[in-house]
Amino acid sequence: MGFLEFLSALFGVIYFVAWSVSFYPQSILNFRRKSTSGTTVDFPLINCLGFAAYMVSNMAFYYSPLIRAQYAARYKGLTPTVHFNDITFAAHGLFMSLITTSQYLCPGAWGFTPSMGNRPSRLILGIFFGCVVGTTAAIFIVLGSPERDSTHEAVSSWVWLDAIYAISYVKLIVTLIKYTPQVIVNYRNKSTKGWSILQILLDFSGGILSISQQSIDSYIQRDWSGITGNPVKFALGNVSMIYDLVFMTQHYVLYRGADGKQTEGDSLLGSDEERRID
Repeated sequence: MGFLEFLSALFGVIYFVAWSVSFYPQSILNFRRKSTSGTTVDFPLINCLGFAAYMVSNMAFYYSPLIRAQYAARYKGLTPTVHFNDITFAAHGLFMSLITTSQYLCPGAWGFTPSMGNRPSRLILGIFFGCVVGTTAAIFIVLGSPERDSTHEAVSSWVWLDAIYAISYVKLIVTLIKYTPQVIVNYRNKSTKGWSILQILLDFSGGILSISQQSIDSYIQRDWSGITGNPVKFALGNVSMIYDLVFMTQHYVLYRGADGKQTEGDSLLGSDEERRID
């Protein structure tokens, strides 16, 4: 193993640890406070869908001979830049997202004080079901393609690789929007109270290392289709880091030391209802 291969593997392990540990601070903070106030269920709920899709697509890229063969046919004989740690990370992320979501949807079981943020917003529910419908439609299109099992026609026809891409894009869509409700909640509360900044710092570190690993892998292959062929993994790090910077600015600059409003708008729905009452 050369130095770059070792560095890629090392970055993979560290980002796996950083991103995996980042799932714990929020659920632990909720448990210590016995409340989810100041946060919204939108983030962990949509994360469940995202990580389920990410796990399925990574497993297909890593384990399926057909998907790997179709990928190679489409991308000049290269192999997908998916590692085993990507699969274990996705599975762990799904499990922890389900745990955290249960704190919002079943607060009584955790002994929590009920919060308005326990109700998902219409935006997140719409995206959730829209992703499911879109992915199902893509699968039916592939099922209707005579070349779906072909490797020679993978460049120009609908094949199973396209269905896996459709599933993987669900994770990308989720990453693009999952933080938005919490950014808005923090803005309306003029506080980040209840929202764990530690998970953001860990997520930011993992994003840098994830992009670094994929860049090293592409350099080793002397072809940047390692990134263009797996755009979801590359985008995950970039988009997450942008949101992380927004949260760090809110926590350390804009609302530093702020305890929030006396009556916090825990969710998008809750804030709208409060304004109508006022």
